[in-house]
Amino acid sequence: MPLLPGAEPFRRDGGEVGVLVCHGFTGSPQSVRPWAEYLADRGLSVALPLLPGHGTRWQDMQVTTWQDWYAEVDRELRALTERCSRVFVCGLSMGGALALRLAAKHGDAISGVAVVNPANRVHDAAAPLLPVLRHVVRTTKGVASDIAKPGAQEVGYDRVPLHAAYSVRRFFRQVDSELPCVTQPLLVMTSPQDHVVPPADSERILSRVSSTDVRHKLLERSYHVATLDHDAEQIFEDTFAFITRLAPEAGTGTAREGTAASGGA
Repeated sequence: MPLLPGAEPFRRDGGEVGVLVCHGFTGSPQSVRPWAEYLADRGLSVALPLLPGHGTRWQDMQVTTWQDWYAEVDRELRALTERCSRVFVCGLSMGGALALRLAAKHGDAISGVAVVNPANRVHDAAAPLLPVLRHVVRTTKGVASDIAKPGAQEVGYDRVPLHAAYSVRRFFRQVDSELPCVTQPLLVMTSPQDHVVPPADSERILSRVSSTDVRHKLLERSYHVATLDHDAEQIFEDTFAFITRLAPEAGTGTAREGTAASGGA
């Protein structure tokens, strides 16, 4: 199945500090690629995978589950840790939840976590009905392109398959139970005006993690997909500052030309 334009995975080898970037539910690498490229341009080794079932058509996502999405980022993390001395994880929305679970499960193998509008639960009023509803209704309206910046668009699905929505709801519950195992330095960046994931999700995450080195920044000019919005440059700069504070050797490597790898679905 052909990929949507911009949905290609992104990887670039750089220095000894690596960063794994995770995109969100029904989205694609396009939504966080500027974030990944910014870090790669500063000499970091960066991996941005395409989650299974994403970046093509919603029907492909219908047959995937959270275990498939997590397995993909877990595999990418293991590959990064093999070639890097320090590794950080970043994520947008559900990608933030993926990053937090990686931190909870991998412990000291991860040096820090930076998330933008991380999701912690499904807030739709019909969410409690998903176990039954998903067998009756195939999809609901999409959640892509919640962006304040005029002209900016997110490459994602215009429909949400309910089997996948049911799975992501279960995933958020799983991650919530594991948040106390997150001990790494944490940077949380939250949009007060977010029409997909309310700021309450960030607050819940901050209240449950065990991290003691915690920074919370507000993205006052952006909606949900803040990595493509007015505050994008601030996100990129703050993430790089967060990484270099914890790993001063970051950015001293020489980045090589980026590669867009096919696959990931």
